[in-house]
Amino acid sequence: MVTKRRHKADAPDGASLTIGQLARRAGVSTSMLRYYEREGLLPPAARSAAGYRLYPRAALRALTFIHRAQRLGFSLGDIKLLRAGGEDKRGRGHTVVGIAEQRFIEIERRLTELLVLRHELELFLDDLTAQVGRAAGGSTARVYRRLIDHVCGHEPERAAPGAVHRLTRRIGCALASADQERIFKALRGRHVHVWKDADGYTILVRDRSAAVQAALEQLVAADAGCGVHVDVTLAPAPDGLQLRVRGDHAFLYAQLFLTLEATP
Repeated sequence: MVTKRRHKADAPDGASLTIGQLARRAGVSTSMLRYYEREGLLPPAARSAAGYRLYPRAALRALTFIHRAQRLGFSLGDIKLLRAGGEDKRGRGHTVVGIAEQRFIEIERRLTELLVLRHELELFLDDLTAQVGRAAGGSTARVYRRLIDHVCGHEPERAAPGAVHRLTRRIGCALASADQERIFKALRGRHVHVWKDADGYTILVRDRSAAVQAALEQLVAADAGCGVHVDVTLAPAPDGLQLRVRGDHAFLYAQLFLTLEATP
C-alpha cells in the first residue's frame, strides 16, 4: 500500500499548525502571517506549552481567500471587511456586496478603454489596407490584408448585449429600462467611432438618417433623469451624429454602442 509522505515538521491531519507549517503550506513568509494577524485578517494564534504560535486549519482557508482577493485587486482594508462579512463599523456605508460590485465596475471601466482602442485600431487597419490598395493595386492590398489578419488574429468577441444590460441594471442606469429596446433596434448595425476623452466618451454614429437621429434623441431624453451620468448631449457632425457622454459611468455608452454595432 502506498502511503502519503508527510514533511517531518508538518502536523498530522486535524491538528493545529505552527506558524512555520502554515507559512509553508500557504507559500508565504512567517513575517507576513504575523502582519496579517496584527491587521485582523487572521484569527489570533493560540500558544503551545512551549510558547509557539498555533493556528487552526481554518487559517489556511482564510489565507487562500486573502490571496485570491488580492489577485482581484482588493485592498487589505476591503479584504478585512469582506472577511468580517458585515457593515463597515467606521460608517462609510460600504457593504460586502457593495465592495465587490465596485471592484467589478472598475474592471469594466478599464476593459472598455481596451475595447474602444481595439475597435478604433481595427478601423484604422481597414483604412490603411484601402490606402495600400489604391497606391499599389488590389493584389498587393489583399496580401497586406492577409498579413494584418495573420498578425492581429481573428475578430475577437465583443460583449454580449445581455452582459451590457446586466451591467446597466447593476448600477441603476436608465439604459437598463425595458422600453429602451425600441430605441436600440434603430441603432443596431450602425457604423460608429468611439474615443475616450478626459472626462468621458464620444460616440460618432456614421448615419444621419431621420430614424437614427430620432433614436439618439430619445436615448438622450430617457437618460436625462438618470443619476448615473453627469451629462449626455447630441450634436450633428460633418460625417454623422455625435453623442458626448460625461461622468464616471460614461463607459456604459461606449460598451453599448460597440455592442449595437456588432449586433445585426
